[in-house]
Amino acid sequence: MLELKNIKKTFDGVTVLDHVDFSVEDGEIVSILGSSGSGKTTLVKLLLRLYDPTEGEVTLNGKSAKDYRLSSWRDLFGCVFQDFKLFSLSVKENVLHRLPRDGDDERVTEALKESGAWQKIETLEHGIESTMTREFDDEGVNLSIGEQQKVSLARIFAEKTPFVVLDEPSSALDPIAEHKMFENMIKATEGRSVIFISHRLSSAVLADRVYMMEDGEIIEEGSHRELMEKNGKYAEMFRLQAKNYVSGGEDNG
Repeated sequence: MLELKNIKKTFDGVTVLDHVDFSVEDGEIVSILGSSGSGKTTLVKLLLRLYDPTEGEVTLNGKSAKDYRLSSWRDLFGCVFQDFKLFSLSVKENVLHRLPRDGDDERVTEALKESGAWQKIETLEHGIESTMTREFDDEGVNLSIGEQQKVSLARIFAEKTPFVVLDEPSSALDPIAEHKMFENMIKATEGRSVIFISHRLSSAVLADRVYMMEDGEIIEEGSHRELMEKNGKYAEMFRLQAKNYVSGGEDNG
């Protein structure tokens, strides 16, 4: 079990997280929800040890994160963030984030299929060997933002880390593509622990557990059904988003 225990985090005297308890069981799908500034991204950065907490402790199966070599700890996580980057390298190298090895072509192709990017990549003249961007290659490929995001998502399918962290992974996708991506991801990450950060509540419906954050605190916790029955902040947000989807009022990029 991955845990944040009684975590407090301050920056320049300003409290961003205030005595937060958070856990992820092996193989559990967890969704972290909250408006901008609620503390959800800071929470995940603490899990990754991009920061250390001001108070409290991060542990894995009871062992402190500080007892691990930093590189070994971060190797436990496969991550895709909203501000993802693609490099002026081949599609294959962008997916693997390392030098390719024998047998990687099949791994990369399957990862691209799982993320939804393969439909575009297979039409390229050089396929997974195509160079991304034209920064250093005049024949490089410029993809749409949504297609770029799908390529970045393929990274979590290519490397089978025990934990998968997704910070707004579907921000550039329309609702249909988003739903398909979530379905593919749940299938492909079976047995792995998945942590979603999102403002769209579609991920929460598929999660085993939902954490609702506000002003640096966890204000609600439970499954989608439990939180809907509680009829609190989560239920209010879910009904508002559902209404927007039905009316077409949300801009889905």
